[in-house]
Amino acid sequence: MNVLTDNISVFAEGFLGTVELTVYSSLLALALGFVMASFRVAPVRSLRVFGTAWVTVLRNTPLTLLFFAVLLGLPRFGLLLPFMVFAVLALGCYTSAFVCEVLRSGINTVPTGQGEAARSLGMSFGQTLSHVVLPQAFRTVIPPIGSILIALAKNSAIAGAFSVTELLGTYRTLSELGYNIVWTFLWIAVGYLVVTGAISAVFNVLERRWGFAR
Repeated sequence: MNVLTDNISVFAEGFLGTVELTVYSSLLALALGFVMASFRVAPVRSLRVFGTAWVTVLRNTPLTLLFFAVLLGLPRFGLLLPFMVFAVLALGCYTSAFVCEVLRSGINTVPTGQGEAARSLGMSFGQTLSHVVLPQAFRTVIPPIGSILIALAKNSAIAGAFSVTELLGTYRTLSELGYNIVWTFLWIAVGYLVVTGAISAVFNVLERRWGFAR
C-alpha cells in the first residue's frame, strides 16, 4: 500500500494524463469517424474512395508505427506541437477508422426505404444522413463504440514511450526509486480499471436509454 500512499502525486499525474489523453482522443476519433462514415456512404465517388483509403490504411497500420510517424515525422515538416497533441492525433486518427466502420455498419442496418422516403421529400444527402439515418443507426452502435473507446484508453499506454505523461509511464519513476515493480503495476492496473470502468458505465447508461432492443 505504501507504493501508492508514498507516491500519490506521481500516480495522480499519470492518471490525469491518461484521462486527458483518452478524452481528447475519443472526441477526435468520434468526429473523424463520423466524417469518414459519411464519406463512405456518400454518393460522390471521390469521397467514398478517400474514406475507404483512410480506413484501410489506418486499420492495417500498427499503432506504434503510427506514433512514430506522427511524433517523429511531423516535426521534420516544421510542425512543432506538444507531445500530448501529437499523441492525441495518433490515437484519435487510428481509432477513427474503427469508429467509422462501426457507424457504417449501423447505417447499413437502417432500411433503405427510410433514405428513399427522405429524398422523396426533397431532403439532401446531408439532411437525410443527419436527420433520418444516423439517429436510427446511433441506437445500434452504442455498445461497439463503447468497446472501441475502452480499447483506446488502454492503447493510450503506448504514449508513455514518447515522453507523454500517462499512467503506465509512472512505473519507470517508481522503479528508479526502488519500489516493488509488482505492486507498482498492480496500482497502475487499478487506475486503468477505473478509466475503462467509467467509460463502460457511461455507455451502459446510454444503451439503457437509447439502445436498440434486439
